[in-house]
Amino acid sequence: MLMIGVPYLNVEGAKVSAKFWDVIVVGAGNAAFCAALAARENGASVLMLERAPKELMGGNSRFTAGAFRCVYDGVDDLKAIMPDLTRDEIDRSDFGTYTTDQFYDDMFRVTQYRTDGELCDRLVGRSRDVMRWLQAKGMKFNPIWSRQAYLIDGKFKFWGGLTVESTGGGPGLIDQYLKIAEKQCIEIIYGVRAHTLMYDGNVVRGIKVKVDGRQEEIACSKSVVIACGGFESNTEMRTRYLGPGWELAKVRGTSYNTGDGINMALAIGASPYGNWSGSHAVQWDYNAPEFGDLSIGDNFQKHSYPWGILINATGRRFVDEGADFRNYTYAKYGAVVLRQSNNFAWQVFDGKIVPMLRDEYRIKRVSKVSANTLEELAHKLEGVDPVAFLDEIKTYNAAVKKEVRFNPNVKDGRCTVGLPINKSNWANTIDQPPFEGYQVGCGVSFTFGGVRIDPDTGQVMDSDMNPIPGLYAAGELVGGIFYFNYPGGSGLMSGTVFGRIAGKGAATERSE
Repeated sequence: MLMIGVPYLNVEGAKVSAKFWDVIVVGAGNAAFCAALAARENGASVLMLERAPKELMGGNSRFTAGAFRCVYDGVDDLKAIMPDLTRDEIDRSDFGTYTTDQFYDDMFRVTQYRTDGELCDRLVGRSRDVMRWLQAKGMKFNPIWSRQAYLIDGKFKFWGGLTVESTGGGPGLIDQYLKIAEKQCIEIIYGVRAHTLMYDGNVVRGIKVKVDGRQEEIACSKSVVIACGGFESNTEMRTRYLGPGWELAKVRGTSYNTGDGINMALAIGASPYGNWSGSHAVQWDYNAPEFGDLSIGDNFQKHSYPWGILINATGRRFVDEGADFRNYTYAKYGAVVLRQSNNFAWQVFDGKIVPMLRDEYRIKRVSKVSANTLEELAHKLEGVDPVAFLDEIKTYNAAVKKEVRFNPNVKDGRCTVGLPINKSNWANTIDQPPFEGYQVGCGVSFTFGGVRIDPDTGQVMDSDMNPIPGLYAAGELVGGIFYFNYPGGSGLMSGTVFGRIAGKGAATERSE
């Protein structure tokens, strides 16, 4: 047992001095670091436990592009979190605004009005302040020039309510957290799998872990914060809760998010909450590995689909690719692809759009075919009925309202008319060579079901709706925030807001 009087816990050869920590944080991703920083800020000594080895640490956060959805009423709000913005950058950019009302509208619309009102209120209402808090801690941010803005008439115009990312993307986010945590004297040990809460029926007093094949106990004087992700990397749980076929999905991020935090909380009576059959799932390269690859990061995703069309094995379109900005559809269209015959689709583009494709389409590890004619392309789309495909293209091209100008910065109304599934915006004809197809499957990012928390303290609630003393939660394992879908960038924001709330609550809970 790691308690007072024990000289050290040997983790991967490193000696960790024995002490009685105030707060233990399980996990080392965005939410976990925010919880640790907030607890430290409120006077607590903090130990972070990371299941992965050091070279793979960071949870799903390290696999993201690092985008944060936050409220801003204009350039002054952006300057407060990105003080290095130059006058020239401001002058040649139309950042617009993303108001509190817009964030609320997006959250309620994409979750079909099921998001928990109290949790949503904290998420939206504290998003601006928490970004300033992170910036004051030393976190650096940049505008998302390459993915959220197009140059129109000499000016970059941002769209979709998503403007800010951490410098260096997801890997840069974690690297910055590590430096900040070191300055704050927050200890992290790696290769430690937390599996059971030390709960005496009244208070959580620590956690049981497995390290180097041994069982250990680590006690704390105040609280435990679980912030170790959902169950997306657990094939059995994914199939049990998301449904048949989900064992065939690829995992977009870390292999270590197997539901441990959720399961240990449920084992002591925590209330399950939220959309347990829902997840964030994107279109992901069909031949990507089972789990995320840090050398590729998030580049197996394929997110330029609104400008092209999606074709399944029958050679037909099956979804409105232009229903909304990519930010509001990408997290649910992975599941739509998974439901297609043989669990795949092809994204198809022509020569007008190919130069606009995002950088992820240009990596070496990509499932791609090219052709100079549609007939040639039809026979290169593996698994697709070529005759039906050519018929679908002919019908689709004839249905496009060509008189409406294509504009990627707005929902342009360039649609199709008279099709079984019409395309609402950005309907470009597929008629100009060269033609390209990209095969995609489903990549699950994180699951939506989790535990219930008090929105003001982050404390985990039991099935009788009473707080569990000594137990707090943040990040992907908090249920009730996202249902069916999610607005891009709100996952990192949720982890940040509720990580900060949970860390403060954990540090200020009175010891018994």
